[in-house]
Amino acid sequence: MEKAEINELEVDLFLDAIFKRWGYDFRNYARASLNRRVAQRLSNTGLKRISEMIPLVLHDQDFFESFLTDMSVTVTEMFRDPWVFKKIRDTVIPKLRTYSRINIWHAGCATGAEVYSMAILLQEEGLLDRCQIYATDYNNKSLSSAKKGIFPINLMKFYANNYIESGGKSSFSDYCRTGYDSACMVKALRDRITFANHNLINDGVFAEMNLVMCRNVMIYFDRNLQNRSLKLFSDSLVPRGFLVLGTQESLSYSDCNHEYESFEPKERIYRRLAHV
Repeated sequence: MEKAEINELEVDLFLDAIFKRWGYDFRNYARASLNRRVAQRLSNTGLKRISEMIPLVLHDQDFFESFLTDMSVTVTEMFRDPWVFKKIRDTVIPKLRTYSRINIWHAGCATGAEVYSMAILLQEEGLLDRCQIYATDYNNKSLSSAKKGIFPINLMKFYANNYIESGGKSSFSDYCRTGYDSACMVKALRDRITFANHNLINDGVFAEMNLVMCRNVMIYFDRNLQNRSLKLFSDSLVPRGFLVLGTQESLSYSDCNHEYESFEPKERIYRRLAHV
């Protein structure tokens, strides 16, 4: 057996151990990205072989939590891709305005930057009071950070520029309280968001959603896991509900493509068909 084949076998055994011990299933992650993260964890431990990490992941919870952090997608920013938020403001919000109650799910919320962006947008459009926003991630460390709504002060100018480009109607500083080295999102925003642990691989639907945001998460999944996640979103959305993906993601070759119309193609905004 070649060295590369042995490495792949060791990765398979390592992932099986994680699934059987902790219930987290990473076996359908995109393999190239997965292998890089496993290799990085191996390098951090100072061990020589992937198989040497199996006893650690079975018996050392701190080691498992470190690997969980490695696997979590934490790259995010407020009003990321501001033209997408501008399009949501201009074309999706008028549709959501027709509902007396609006449910929104941010799947894979990481440290919460984009979910707070949505809360600001809804506040400015006069809809926040009738919205319930659910923000989920499988990484409890990221969720804990997201609940606090605290971001580094040195990012605020960049975030403020994104906010302006997204069509912001006020001053970005109205939505945060700054300290010496950090800024905290105001309580009125935090109170409208429910943060919860949820794993797209294993967990179930969030029913009756009017909008699902899952941006730049599925690029790390293989085709099977992408289809599973997309079915989860479809089952969670009301008829004519909206799904927003990352700009490098698409429904084009998915099993549920026939369930949606492409509402804003460039921004990867889809609308579920009424008859599904």
